[in-house]
Amino acid sequence: QVQLVESGGGSVQTGGSLRLSCAASGHTYKYNCMGWFRQAPGKEREGVAAIFTGSGSTYYTDSVKGRFTISQDNAKNTVYLQMNSLKPEDTAMYYCAADGADYGLRTFLSALENIPYWGQGTPVTVSS
Repeated sequence: QVQLVESGGGSVQTGGSLRLSCAASGHTYKYNCMGWFRQAPGKEREGVAAIFTGSGSTYYTDSVKGRFTISQDNAKNTVYLQMNSLKPEDTAMYYCAADGADYGLRTFLSALENIPYWGQGTPVTVSS
């Protein structure tokens, strides 16, 4: 199994920044991509950013391009999400996820029902 633990969430004002971390443990060889998803109250969970852990290639959903950056530290089995220029609409519970399937990052972010490994989430609140 793979265990994912998120941290770094909190409350900031519009325009502020946060860095989320996702530490993986267990059978980390079972996944080749990791990503961040978010779910706002009353809304469906959506993919935000993803990274191939081997190549470092990344993909972002349009709403966060230019503001969020996903990165990794393979030695620590940790993926980060640097969030800048935060907006109230970024308020959500943020989840880390991992998968070992052989498809692209865009599909990974959209096919949530196929992802086997999820963290418990960390909350982000952006106030205006």
